[in-house]
Amino acid sequence: MSTYTPMMQQYLKIKADYKDSFLFFRLGDFYEMFFDDALKAAQELEITLTARDGGGDKIPMCGVPYHSSENYIKQLVEKGYKIAVCEQVEDPKQAKGVVKREVVQLITPGTVMEGSMLEEKENNFLAAVSLLEDHSFGLSYADLTTGETSASYIGRDSHSLIGELYHQPVKEIVMSREIPENVQKEAREKLDCTVSFEEETHIPEDSHHLVRNLSEELTPVFGRLYNYINRTQKRAMSHLQPVQYIETKDYMRLDMYSKRNLELTETLMKKGKKGSLLSVIDSTVTAMGARLLKKWIDRPLLDESLIQKRQEIVQGFMDNFLYRDAFREDLTSVYDLERLAGRVAFGNINAKDMLQLKRSLQKVPSILSSLSTLEVSVIQTFVQRMDPMEELAQLLENSVHEDAKLTIREGNIIKSGYSESLDEYRDAQINGKKWIADLEKREKELTGIRSLKIKYNKVFGYFIEVTRANLTHVPERYERKQTLANAERFITPELKEKETTILQAEEKSIELEYELFLEIRELVKDYVNKIQQLAKDISELDVLQGFSYAAEMNGYERPSFSSKRTVHLVNSRHPVVEKVMEDEFVPNDIYMDESTNIFLITGPNMSGKSTYMRQMALTSVMAQIGSFVPCEEAVLPVFDQIFTRIGAADDLISGQSTFMVEMLEANNAITHATNRSMILFDEIGRGTSTYDGMALAQSIVEYIHENIKAKTLFSTHYHELTTLESELGSLKNVHVRAEEVDGKVVFLHQVKEGAADKSYGIHVAELAELPSEVITRAERLLEEFESHDTKETQLSLFHPEPETPRKQEDEGDSEVKKELSSLELMEMTPMEAMNALYRLQKMVK
Repeated sequence: MSTYTPMMQQYLKIKADYKDSFLFFRLGDFYEMFFDDALKAAQELEITLTARDGGGDKIPMCGVPYHSSENYIKQLVEKGYKIAVCEQVEDPKQAKGVVKREVVQLITPGTVMEGSMLEEKENNFLAAVSLLEDHSFGLSYADLTTGETSASYIGRDSHSLIGELYHQPVKEIVMSREIPENVQKEAREKLDCTVSFEEETHIPEDSHHLVRNLSEELTPVFGRLYNYINRTQKRAMSHLQPVQYIETKDYMRLDMYSKRNLELTETLMKKGKKGSLLSVIDSTVTAMGARLLKKWIDRPLLDESLIQKRQEIVQGFMDNFLYRDAFREDLTSVYDLERLAGRVAFGNINAKDMLQLKRSLQKVPSILSSLSTLEVSVIQTFVQRMDPMEELAQLLENSVHEDAKLTIREGNIIKSGYSESLDEYRDAQINGKKWIADLEKREKELTGIRSLKIKYNKVFGYFIEVTRANLTHVPERYERKQTLANAERFITPELKEKETTILQAEEKSIELEYELFLEIRELVKDYVNKIQQLAKDISELDVLQGFSYAAEMNGYERPSFSSKRTVHLVNSRHPVVEKVMEDEFVPNDIYMDESTNIFLITGPNMSGKSTYMRQMALTSVMAQIGSFVPCEEAVLPVFDQIFTRIGAADDLISGQSTFMVEMLEANNAITHATNRSMILFDEIGRGTSTYDGMALAQSIVEYIHENIKAKTLFSTHYHELTTLESELGSLKNVHVRAEEVDGKVVFLHQVKEGAADKSYGIHVAELAELPSEVITRAERLLEEFESHDTKETQLSLFHPEPETPRKQEDEGDSEVKKELSSLELMEMTPMEAMNALYRLQKMVK
């Protein structure tokens, strides 16, 4: 290292502590990067790579301007990188030797605070994972932009952990190195987020108030998060709220598969909001309301009394829609109070943010006026709690200039009249500039030089400029300062004296404005907790008025809940499909009483089986977040979990086939479901051979019927399974109707009792515009297949085959018989049954 220049030695010493980060090293008006950082940054940011003499060989180097660095940092953060911001922490003019520099902040995907780097309607969660003594996982979240924090216990298997992390838009996960590598790998791949490490879990005494709601076991889990935040941000996080303990049993469980298959907050294909349930029911006005709605969809409630409180507020807004609309109008002037509070506490709030805070607070009295007229006790609880903070609004009104600049170091941010000293400096500047103008006029008259100008620049200050043609008229009292090609510049003792007064006033004015702004910021900090509480109340009411507005616009009705596990949906509709269809959506009833647990659904492809299944699940999710639902009437049980097996594609990341994904999702459902759960299985078994698939499908249906008793919608293309209705008491056949008209299939999308009589597969192929010769050949083959007695060539799944003469058993037959007789069929899971079938198959081959 000794061969490098002192500045480069300084760089390398600091870089050694931030090996996994880009080091943005401040040099004047630029952040510079060197060595591997420069090579990688030049490629990622598409900026010019140069070289610098650092004392030995040329060193790779690239840089970005300080004033536009935020955009470059954003690009790197979005790609999952970390950035260590290294600033000059002493005045270069007073430095002896190399200017002192320190890393003042480590920006990572989970610790971003700058508004331009954030999605307005999404939280930016940082998570911490710890392995507890019983080998289960502890999980903690924090969103630095809003200050919200939480912690919860998770099960022992990594599937539960990944599923829980999938609920939140986690940008970064902090782990201890004791977390198994397969879990780290799964987190990176399935969640597409940055994984970081932190071993320190101790929480200092002055922050113990944050963990007062946590058990002794969960406290270190949040401690890991707390220490990572402190290490990266290098400042007090006074806006962090006490950690909320999340009891996962208080919320409907929606695992990763179900959340994805139901497209609750993003679509399967495009990974965007449009086309999801969220896109249809999001009628929030504020960004903080939109973020809260997303969290509610991820965690539907199980407590019926809490659901009904939300429903009461929605109903109140429905019954008083004029006041609701006035409330919506007021909300358009309310900015993101959650993130504004975060920036106040973090210390990066600017004058523009202050104005947004002021305007938001000034709307609160009007909001309270609208809400006070609603005679709903739950709403009045909010009204009584909401503090308009009039004294803070008045402080900001009196102090911050309406046209304040974005930067707080260039002046013009404090109003006149707020500070007597500031007003005096400003008067000195105004009077001084007037004096300059008067002097220019006077000098023109005294010298007779009409083109004489008094100008200013940062090098020479104020000066008198005279063109070369008029130099003979210059009086002796002018002191020459600079010669140009076509003019000369002069000063006078009088001008120099006034310049000092003017410039000192301007410099002191800017300096005082900055100090005053910092004082105001400290005063606002005292209100952070109140601002956060106000933000919570407004965002919750925003979500609920949004439910009311969506219900009015889309024709939703208030659902009720049954303790008898009855599902009764009258003219139920799919909330998303009905919005995107060109034709009118065909509604259907869904009625499952206490004695009916399984609907076995048959019908042709494209007839609407999957839509029918999904709409029951989406209706239940909507009901349990407090929303009204797309039905004329709805009675539902409170479901503790929803499991889905709808549609599949090969899991290329983990190298799993369609059928393996299908079996994993099915196994997850039948392992964890209870009689209070909902299960949606669409075409189970289609990923394998006909007989394997049919056997598995029947086995799974029987297992759910006998052991789980969950409300289940089970669609199948195995028409042989419809005979199960006569064997399984709580199973009922239903089908999606279709008709042939002039040789063409017409899908009616109506769900009726009984089994489908035809599959119309060739008609669907015709709709897909397969070549005519393929269609014709398929029709001929179908006629041939249907004319044969299939019993001669296929084993019936449900009827005994005609007896054939018995042959003498060989040793292999005896082993198979012994194996078969040892199986406890009623106690086996479908996965175990499949494995047993494979063993038997090998024995007879």
